[in-house]
Amino acid sequence: MFNWDQRWDVVIGLEVHAQLQTKSKIFSGSSTAYGAEPNTQASAVDIALPGVLPVMNYEAARLAVKFGLAIGAQINQRNVFARKNYFYPDLPKGYQISQMELPIVGFGELDIDTPNGSKSIGITRAHLEEDAGKSLHEDFQGQTGIDLNRAGTPLLEIVSEPDMRSPSEAVAYLRKLHSLVRYIGICDGNMQEGSFRCDANVSVRPRGQVEYGTRTELKNINSFRFVERAMEYEIERQIDILEDGGSITQETRLYDSDKHETRSMRSKEEAHDYRYFPDPDLPPMVLEDSFLEEVRATLPELPVAKKARFETELGLSSDDADLLTADREVADFFEATLAATKAETKIVANWMSGELFANLNKSELDINASPINSQQFALLLDRIADNTLSGKTAKQVFSALWEQEEGDVDTIIEAKGLKQITDTGAIEAIVDEVVAACPEQVQQFKDGNDKVIGFLVGQVMQKSRGKANPKMANELLIKKMS
Repeated sequence: MFNWDQRWDVVIGLEVHAQLQTKSKIFSGSSTAYGAEPNTQASAVDIALPGVLPVMNYEAARLAVKFGLAIGAQINQRNVFARKNYFYPDLPKGYQISQMELPIVGFGELDIDTPNGSKSIGITRAHLEEDAGKSLHEDFQGQTGIDLNRAGTPLLEIVSEPDMRSPSEAVAYLRKLHSLVRYIGICDGNMQEGSFRCDANVSVRPRGQVEYGTRTELKNINSFRFVERAMEYEIERQIDILEDGGSITQETRLYDSDKHETRSMRSKEEAHDYRYFPDPDLPPMVLEDSFLEEVRATLPELPVAKKARFETELGLSSDDADLLTADREVADFFEATLAATKAETKIVANWMSGELFANLNKSELDINASPINSQQFALLLDRIADNTLSGKTAKQVFSALWEQEEGDVDTIIEAKGLKQITDTGAIEAIVDEVVAACPEQVQQFKDGNDKVIGFLVGQVMQKSRGKANPKMANELLIKKMS
């Protein structure tokens, strides 16, 4: 874990931009689909041709309200769009339509788990705004290309309170937020494609000081690992400067992951630098009570409630419930498997957190792309529950399913001759062989060394090529040696 000089307190607040999952942009009918050829999804509204007018996409408002309700926030039923004025090559209008004084979502909270227990992180606000275009540097020697496909894509900017006191807390909050926006279906959370981006405001102050230190903003970091590393570097940089008698400059900095350093990008602007004023082309957006109730009815079971249910109703441990509810698709897979199998809940949880997750991680796949679906997985676990397969042979069947060999679970078991031996006479014959071949271990057992039974069961499993029922083998061995 990252540690800094205990004479200093760290203060962190995050600004997260979540791209809302609408089919069209926030103020035009242009597509928001990712990956199109540059400038093929930029309409007259997006590129700010004279005389065009923005038209509000109310699906973006619905998704923003859904987020606000999920965090127990105040929803501002009258909210206003403003023009945020600045000049940058990928901002064709010379201003960005955003919200300032009256955002759609007011104060809410998100709880995170820390080594010292649960901690509430305040969410100051979440407001709607349009995205800018994108500057392209790679394919233009000494020049910059501009792609305006992203201009006008709807964003929800989620601004936290400066409540986090370490990079690990900040990452815990970011992961929880990432999970939530995907859970409620408002954002796909794809950090590589830029649909979930984070700016981190970092400052340090002498321990015990009430006033905040001067903050720097780390801009557009696109992975949990880089967010944590960038903040660690910046904290150390600021402490070094202050301990040498210097002062921190309020500025925006970029994180270079290759060199593991932050470097200055530009001086940090204040709100007044952007000269916000209400957009004259967009009237205030008023949300009726009926609209809020309609959105509330679409909320799924939230992660906290689902975790509590998995613990109380299904008897899972807190760790297992955490793991299986961190992602909505994982929770759905688990519940679909549970509904289709006779296996015990704990067995399903163990196989998901073990074999399934290990293979997904190794192949760098999300659970939606798993070669084994929940029905196949349930049938595999059924064959363990009814003693057709041992744990060892079940792993062989899992591998065959994963590699998409021909046939379902039962076909693979038959083709590979993996059916578990449960015939008492057949297992007893193998047990007799093992007892005769291992007189030293048999004597150790008789002398009170119970642990040696594991070795002897292993010998039975080896002689049966993993097909013997290990429980029956264990019982027969004890009977023979007693």
